[in-house]
Amino acid sequence: MKEEIRKRIALLRTFMVRQGISAFIVPSTDPHSGEYVPAHWESRKWISGFTGSAGTVVITTQEGGLWTDSRYFLQAADQLEETGIKLFKDRLPETPSIAEWLGNVLHKGEKVGIDGWVNATDETESLRASLVSQGLELVSVEDPFETLWENRPSLPLNVPFILPETYAGVSCSDKLTQIRENILHNQADGILISALDEIAWTLNMRGNDVHCNPVFISYLLITRSDATLYILPEKLTPEISCYLQQNGVRTKNYTEIENDLLHYSGKCIQLSPETNYTLYCAAASSAHVDILPSPVRLLKAIKNPTEIAGFHQAMKRDGVAMVRFLKWLKAAVKEGKETELSVDRKLYELRAEQEHFQGISFDTIAGYQAHGAIVHYEATPETDVTLQPEGFLLLDSGAQYLDGTTDITRTIALGKVSEEQKTDYTLVLKGFIALSRAEFPQGTCGTQLDVLARQFMWKAGINYGHGTGHGVGHFLNVHEGPHQIRMNHVPTPLCPGMTITNEPGIYKSGRYGIRTENTMLVVPSRETEFGAFYKFEPLTLCPIDKEAIRTDMLTQEETAWLDDYHRHVFEVLSPMLTAPEQEWLKDATSSLRK
Repeated sequence: MKEEIRKRIALLRTFMVRQGISAFIVPSTDPHSGEYVPAHWESRKWISGFTGSAGTVVITTQEGGLWTDSRYFLQAADQLEETGIKLFKDRLPETPSIAEWLGNVLHKGEKVGIDGWVNATDETESLRASLVSQGLELVSVEDPFETLWENRPSLPLNVPFILPETYAGVSCSDKLTQIRENILHNQADGILISALDEIAWTLNMRGNDVHCNPVFISYLLITRSDATLYILPEKLTPEISCYLQQNGVRTKNYTEIENDLLHYSGKCIQLSPETNYTLYCAAASSAHVDILPSPVRLLKAIKNPTEIAGFHQAMKRDGVAMVRFLKWLKAAVKEGKETELSVDRKLYELRAEQEHFQGISFDTIAGYQAHGAIVHYEATPETDVTLQPEGFLLLDSGAQYLDGTTDITRTIALGKVSEEQKTDYTLVLKGFIALSRAEFPQGTCGTQLDVLARQFMWKAGINYGHGTGHGVGHFLNVHEGPHQIRMNHVPTPLCPGMTITNEPGIYKSGRYGIRTENTMLVVPSRETEFGAFYKFEPLTLCPIDKEAIRTDMLTQEETAWLDDYHRHVFEVLSPMLTAPEQEWLKDATSSLRK
């Protein structure tokens, strides 16, 4: 395989010579800036052999480099060996940026190429500025892999489906009206929507084109008077065509979008910063382009009453699956046959038994002991380990249901754990409870609340590198913006109807990881003379393992919150369980107060 990679790089270098470029950048993205990339656009994987989910490859006429984060340092080092591609450990102070490295290995005035289809406009412009500071020029060229990649996977041809209004809550035509109001407000003639989850939400349609995300490959162009869905014609059934026509949406071939933007008849078109650079250039050639955040992001983020009711129902069924899994787990581990992969399969089977199950919402993270310290660990046959009746299993998982999306993490004590592990587990729990109990005024953003989850760890000299919370889509992408809870500033205020996760953690490299996560709903709390206040309502229904809690570290208020949460979990889930399951849950949710 390493020899094959070297041959592929040689082919790319021949292409570069023909294009007059001295370097070519291969990102991990697709034309829709999605988190998961269909096989057709896995060009970075094809050219490098590196199979991690994140990373950027840069090939020059003589050298090559891969920039990836700490999740993949070991994997990348192994997979890149003997390929001629050097590993650059991203986000470390000693690691040069791509532009800085190219400034050192290229001569001033040389050209750096990208495929504009798979590079977002905002990131392209930022890269251009960085390269200019190095005396280099950025140019967009044709996709080299269209000719170099033999037997390249085709574009997905899965047929999408209609999500009934009984689940969606608002009609497609009403959503189009909301978007047109935004167009008028911004004095634009139209808007191009390229994010797949935004298209799916707008049209009340879902698909199976992307791993874990129920979306379909397409673009949606909305003007003041009409709307056009760009989609491969093979994907349209008579039912879908009729539905779209009834909602005033015509269809054109997915491949026609660039040409139509080149000949756009309006004066001003609105694009999001994530729109790919090729389509930005096409639109800019015929009209004034306003780069603005897509209005669909916020419309989609604030769930309507039907979606909220659906979340509650989905969480009940997911909670039943989790209770059955946790009841099974510790006894099964004692038999010595369970591994990280086998428990992943077991949990999938239990979720698949639930009504409206559509698949997982992301690849499960089942990390035992040291593997739990790898924040986005995913077990493989090569890394899979047998679980022992001791230490921690960190289990981060979720599911897609027709009426909601779930995301939950529980850290489970499989047996004896050390005092240090108990202390860390309780520090995480204290931060988790503090954020769960937050009450905050209208206009508060997630960044202003992030410290609540970290405060107790900080006092112990501990921190974690990921965000504390992200939005969750309604039978859509499990990671949804524009709101987040994290240290770096994200200005979007938290509003009633938003879903958000709460997931602080502690990770001690080579030893263990701990994370506790619920999905929450922002709800009104009260009105005072100082205005409206909001709070969080837990959506996730699942006991939190009590075995590793140091009760002496919890305040009365923290203990009361956990007892109240557990009482709620039992009251809601117990009617859906068998008698033995009810007995197990009764014990798992029993009061910490003696």
